[in-house]
Amino acid sequence: MSAKKTCLVIDDSDVIREIAIRIIEDLGLETKGVSNAAEAMEFCRDANPEAVFLDWDLPSMGALDFLRGAAVLETEQKPEIILCATENDQQQFTLAKAAGANHHVLKPFDKFAIASKLAEIGLIDANENPELLSANGS
Repeated sequence: MSAKKTCLVIDDSDVIREIAIRIIEDLGLETKGVSNAAEAMEFCRDANPEAVFLDWDLPSMGALDFLRGAAVLETEQKPEIILCATENDQQQFTLAKAAGANHHVLKPFDKFAIASKLAEIGLIDANENPELLSANGS
């Protein structure tokens, strides 16, 4: 039996972080939430999460700082990074992608958006829960 996959949610908003954690846990993944990039780097080094949901607007050490830190992790420690943005800003997505965030979701996100992204990167099986990925799913 394989170990449960882990996601990390980095957001300075307690409410957004809690919503994301609840959704991801409902999808069957272990989830940890932190409020800043420094804690996130420590968690990534220690726990090797498969995915990170990264808020763009973080205090002090920002998203790009986290991405630079994640870039130097050992290959087996590098998670899939999903940028969580409040604006559909292509320049922001381009910067984030160049720094290592190959995916993004827009806030406010819902279970459908997160499930779709996790299925896209292979962390959940869309065939096991097709209702999550249908346009009419809850």
